[in-house]
Amino acid sequence: MEDRLQIARRSDLTGSERRALLTASTDDWLRGLFAAAVEGQAVDPSDFCLVAVGGYGRAEMSLRSDIDVFLLHEPGARKVEEVASALWYPVWDSGIALDHAVRTVPQARRLAHDDFKVLIGLIDARLVAGNSMLLDTLRAGVLGDWRSGAATRLLELHDSVTKRRKRVGDLAQLLEPEIKEAYGGLRDAVVLRALSASWVVDVPRTTWPASTSLLLDVRDALHSRGMRDRLTMQEQDEVAIQLGGSLPGVQDADQLLRTVYLAGRDIAFTSDVAWYRALRTMRKPSGLTPRVIRRLGRRPPAGQPERTPLAEGVVLSAGEVLLARGAAPDTDPGITLRAAAAAAQASVILAPTTVERLAAVNPADLVWTQEMRESFVSLLGAGEGNLPIFEALDQSGILEGWIPEWRAVRSLPQRNAIHEYTVDRHLLLACVHAAARARDVDRPDLLLVAALLHDIGKGFPGDHSEVGAPIARDILTRMGFDDADVCIVETLVRRHLLLPDVATRRDLEDPATIQSVIEHIHDARTLELLHALTWADAEATGPSVRTPWRRQLIAQLVDRCAAALRGDESGYVEESKVLDSALTQTGLTEVAVASAPDGCSIVVSTPERFGILSTVAGVLSMHRLHIRGARVRSQNERAAQQWFVRPLFGEPPDAKGDCIRPSCCAGRGL
Repeated sequence: MEDRLQIARRSDLTGSERRALLTASTDDWLRGLFAAAVEGQAVDPSDFCLVAVGGYGRAEMSLRSDIDVFLLHEPGARKVEEVASALWYPVWDSGIALDHAVRTVPQARRLAHDDFKVLIGLIDARLVAGNSMLLDTLRAGVLGDWRSGAATRLLELHDSVTKRRKRVGDLAQLLEPEIKEAYGGLRDAVVLRALSASWVVDVPRTTWPASTSLLLDVRDALHSRGMRDRLTMQEQDEVAIQLGGSLPGVQDADQLLRTVYLAGRDIAFTSDVAWYRALRTMRKPSGLTPRVIRRLGRRPPAGQPERTPLAEGVVLSAGEVLLARGAAPDTDPGITLRAAAAAAQASVILAPTTVERLAAVNPADLVWTQEMRESFVSLLGAGEGNLPIFEALDQSGILEGWIPEWRAVRSLPQRNAIHEYTVDRHLLLACVHAAARARDVDRPDLLLVAALLHDIGKGFPGDHSEVGAPIARDILTRMGFDDADVCIVETLVRRHLLLPDVATRRDLEDPATIQSVIEHIHDARTLELLHALTWADAEATGPSVRTPWRRQLIAQLVDRCAAALRGDESGYVEESKVLDSALTQTGLTEVAVASAPDGCSIVVSTPERFGILSTVAGVLSMHRLHIRGARVRSQNERAAQQWFVRPLFGEPPDAKGDCIRPSCCAGRGL
């Protein structure tokens, strides 16, 4: 269809206008084909109905969209196959992808009952041509079946959504977002329509329809470039330029990703709340209300909704945290933090109506009290229970009211392979992992606050550790923490990369290495907190930075620094027994391979000679061994080396294998 190409090339159209014109053009074309088909076969047009479903039914056509239709007909209609062929062949001849079917109303209802894809497509079904009564009958039957069986079918749909989320991931966290299938993408926007049509749950009235339209714009840009639905890294810059005129503030790939992430978060948050409510209607999710009621020793009266007090002015009702009757958030600024902390600790959600009410009175110049700080720390320490609460606070703007600097890291992408998450999600996950270590430190409150703020500087120009430290200081000062605590957290933020950098790049047996750390970390408490923060940070980053080998190196460094702070020099000057043993060898070259955390240890004992260190390193590299660290010692014309390596693939070589001994490679210039 030439009309489709002309519409797609027009630069004066917005995304929604282009989709509407493409849909209208396709409608006109198919109506003409339908009229010609029924006239050419001399059949009664009232026996047939041409129906658009899926994206075409929702008027979301793009240049590469399939035409998704089916021919609905009366059971006694004549020449059904001939009419269908007269419709389908011109579409096939045009080269446009066609998803088609021919059904009666009972057949379509049975298929919708057996297949969620058919069901969800029919919820958005739209008349193109023919007898509208056929479609009205089908829609009434399908919606009636859906609503009457929703109690069981929604559980099946939720299971399929959960499996898809696990398989594809969250759109708001993918380096290369899958616009359609990822959780929070276009597929979930369609599911939200199905949830709303079930009449089981009231889908929250957020801005998710606008976010859906934005994702459709991005999808259309990808389709216009011959791509499918994945926003790959190599396409991100070009797509950002293409959409720069229609998406405010989008000028480069980072801004495009951030815009896409925020849209995905909007749809995902709406979906989370809708699914939570739907599942509460059909079954009681594990780990929610029963745990709270058991702890408080309360049971709701028979036949009455549960209303369990959780904190002053805060109650639990029907699995959601609400404000108590008589609560006055306009005169009680601490109630927002109390409600958030109570919901997170109980692993339930803040009711959307409660969030709206609290957001309406969220002051920009909040004056923090001791009770508010304690509630804030309780929220941070709730583990995974804090994630949906922070999402609600973030979506409503409450979080930015508490910490205005949060805006700079909100959905900020990290286009780095070692990072699995955006900056803000990384910070919240660091709090989750820090909460798991809260019992291991003297000041868990400072650990949790430092975990939340350690990368806050990434939203600003410069070295994020140096930039973030004074920002963290300002935030904690506003919150009313005392000067000593502010100083500790500022140090933790500034030095949160110190331990892994030193442990993986310096000789841990060198006293100067230990001294370089304790020059910045002056006391045992700060060292303890920094160690816990380092691992909370690593756990929230990605698998490449939380290996057992790194954990062992950092633990050794911390032990030796702690010993130095106590004045116990034996903590870092103890000789290696492995190297001592290697120095007693008398053979030409002796090699021993032993297992070690996250790899293996290779000990080489050989007569001391010029270039032996580089020779051994070359041999190890030749065997595709990634060198993680080394210790070297010489004594009485004997050299001993201990190398810590990890195979790039496969198993480590045997010590007696071919070409593992440096002596046999010396003549080859290694």
